Amino acid sequence: MVKAKESIAVIGAGSWGTALAMVLADNQHEVRLWGHNPKQIEEINQHHTNEKYLPGIELPKGIKGYSSIKEALVGIEMIILAVPTKAYREVLGQIEAAHDKPLTVVHVSKGIEPDSLLRISEMIEEVSSPDWLKDIVVLSGPSHAEEVSLRHPTTVAVSSKNMKAAEKAQDLFINNNFRVYTNPDLIGVEIGGALKNIIALASGITDGLGYGDNAKAALMTRGLAEISRLGVAMGANPLTFSGLAGIGDLIVTCTSVHSRNWRAGNMLGKGKKLDEVLESMGMVVEGVRTTKAAYQLARKYEVNMPITEALYHVLFNGKEVKSAVDLLMNRSKTNEMEELYNILDNRQ
Repeated sequence: MVKAKESIAVIGAGSWGTALAMVLADNQHEVRLWGHNPKQIEEINQHHTNEKYLPGIELPKGIKGYSSIKEALVGIEMIILAVPTKAYREVLGQIEAAHDKPLTVVHVSKGIEPDSLLRISEMIEEVSSPDWLKDIVVLSGPSHAEEVSLRHPTTVAVSSKNMKAAEKAQDLFINNNFRVYTNPDLIGVEIGGALKNIIALASGITDGLGYGDNAKAALMTRGLAEISRLGVAMGANPLTFSGLAGIGDLIVTCTSVHSRNWRAGNMLGKGKKLDEVLESMGMVVEGVRTTKAAYQLARKYEVNMPITEALYHVLFNGKEVKSAVDLLMNRSKTNEMEELYNILDNRQ
């Protein structure tokens, strides 16, 4: 099928934003990739590379770098928002100052804002004027930027309150290497993508401690139960967590060395302090902020999340990692299916 060529701005020239820009350029769209570092933008335009974030990858000629948001947004109707969660409010303010025509925002970040406890789509709605915000779409799923940039087979999901907007994003991105499904459960897709980073941090810790595959399998399984419990309490469909934005994203993030959250947890498990880990990473580790937000949400919704609680005390209260894991293993006995029964009861 021949696709209509469109002009799309990707806001955020990190690894994920650049990889998605490549997908769009492969689909013959005109792609404007904005970043705040002029030297990085010069490299993108002159050498067609982004070595800091995607070393060894040649970018398609259809990607043009911009250091001015105003210039990048001229004539644009859809933007891909690929900046860290903590930068959303600032960047959205810059977009609103630069553009007053209706825009569809496809956000591809995975996090929850601590304290406000807003999902990213809620944050976008809160700070954006209806004069320029048309629709919000979320794109999520098991997708390492490093593999997307190599055009390895990848499958993701898109969701929106307006499913026609989600279908438009699906059409823009889908190709032979990058398959896109729609999912009407916006809450579940966002919650699954955000909370899996917590379990990936914990998974990295168990690997750093040398606990092996049994511990990781248990952690991922019980972690998915925690994600589902909180998601359902917040209004998500429990079936979403058995799909790409749930177990799919959880598997890839907990088991791959590409995962920043797994790598950060692995260093914590080997005895490094959080400040040291974050400094050595050089990129944002979303799971740290999300752990704080999820801990707060668990208290708000009165949801039992023992893995999240243990990790919260490791990250923010200085609890020793091995003692936190040992505490999890010595919790009171319970029925594995108890949470499933509770979910089903609550939905009747």
